[in-house]
Amino acid sequence: MFGKREKGPIGSENRENFKLRQEKAQQGKEIEDCGSDGTNQFSLLDQSSELGLPNISKNRSSYYYDIKATVFGTLIEMIDITNLSQYDGESAKKEIADLMDEIISIKDIVIPFEEKEDLLEDLANDILGYGPLQPLIARDDIADIMVNGPDKVFIEVNGKTIETGISFRNNEQLLSVCQRIVNQVGRRVDEASPICDARLLDGSRVNVIIPPLALDGATLTIRKFKKDKLTLDHLVRFGAITEAGSQLLQIIGRVRCNILISGGTGSGKTTLLNCLTRYIDKDERIVTCEDTAELQLQQPHVVRLETRPPNIEGEGEITMRDLVKNCLRMRPERIILGEVRGPEVLDLLQAMNTGHDGSMGTIHANNPRESFGRMEAMIAMGGFTLPSQMVREIITSSLDVIVQTQRLRDGSRRITNICEVVGMEGNVIITQDLIKYDVIGQDESGKLIGHHVGSGISRPRFWNRAAQYGEEKNLAEVLESVEKQPRI
Repeated sequence: MFGKREKGPIGSENRENFKLRQEKAQQGKEIEDCGSDGTNQFSLLDQSSELGLPNISKNRSSYYYDIKATVFGTLIEMIDITNLSQYDGESAKKEIADLMDEIISIKDIVIPFEEKEDLLEDLANDILGYGPLQPLIARDDIADIMVNGPDKVFIEVNGKTIETGISFRNNEQLLSVCQRIVNQVGRRVDEASPICDARLLDGSRVNVIIPPLALDGATLTIRKFKKDKLTLDHLVRFGAITEAGSQLLQIIGRVRCNILISGGTGSGKTTLLNCLTRYIDKDERIVTCEDTAELQLQQPHVVRLETRPPNIEGEGEITMRDLVKNCLRMRPERIILGEVRGPEVLDLLQAMNTGHDGSMGTIHANNPRESFGRMEAMIAMGGFTLPSQMVREIITSSLDVIVQTQRLRDGSRRITNICEVVGMEGNVIITQDLIKYDVIGQDESGKLIGHHVGSGISRPRFWNRAAQYGEEKNLAEVLESVEKQPRI
């Protein structure tokens, strides 16, 4: 055993109170799923089955939560959490089970076997994991977990957002889970620093914002990473791109075009970036720069860099621009930015234009044309006073291809545009589409119907680059097949 046990009776609540609650347990079970009028009450949990989604949580009586609160409070008094963290997961869970059984026995608590198993799981999650979020984090079919205070937890599954019915005991428990997450990566969240970006150990992206900025309690958003790494073949099966479009992207990656992936929040930019990195040669030296490490490169020669926020004294901050400027001294062959958000975009463009061919990054923008304006604004916000004509010339001489991703209104994600940057006409950046996605309608269930179409371009600007890598024949065949592919 670990930790110190209390002498004498465990807890302060007498057995008679529990016996009175036990007598009401059956009655509680009978009414827990009913409204005040005794009719079956429809909840947001029922949306899971209506949408064809898996069940999220179990309805529990107030009696179950009373037991859980009492056992948890007593358990915390009996164990040393610091000592517990030194045990492996199974050993720690077994110790919790032994102590839980002892508490239940001493307090004469009556609880069905199946609920006892659930109670052990809940207690282990509260003490060892991420509390009530642990079952959601463990599931691979959930894309996003959104916690709006202690009483509202939403998830996104199959492009649909639903409320789970899961809740925290109080805001303190939610804050404790937030602290546990950010502490794992050496970051902090408190009143002095109420906003924090972090990641889970599996690479899932986390954002935390706490009171007083979050008015209804701490807010936690988790963008989950699938355990099975997606490839372009997966995106083809999902309908995000056609087979011909996938082959075009592979060629673009292999011939070391400079690529910018543009899209809105949750449109699949990072997923696509991960897919494209699979077509980088294994002997290339790659340096990645990210605010929160998400990229999952498979090559052996990869250096991963991550920004650092300032400490409590406001010192020690390492910005994305610091990382990009430093990585230029590390002899990279390709530089990959998880996302460009500020003046570091100028450093990336200059790197693309000075021998670091095949560099990549993502940007928040709704279309390729808008991404140019975003880059100009970022450069201006960095204090650079370059004329707009010069900035646009830097963009056109550095970027080869822009890939646009979009999350459509039915929840599906599509690569809606693959276009190349051609050059300048006057003061305007000229692009030409290679592939674009057209929505032509929707079916009875509300699912959008569309198709990817080519633009008739047979010899793109990067043709000579493809020829240098022996890919011109493959490129010609792919562009021809784009025109011949059947439309939905």
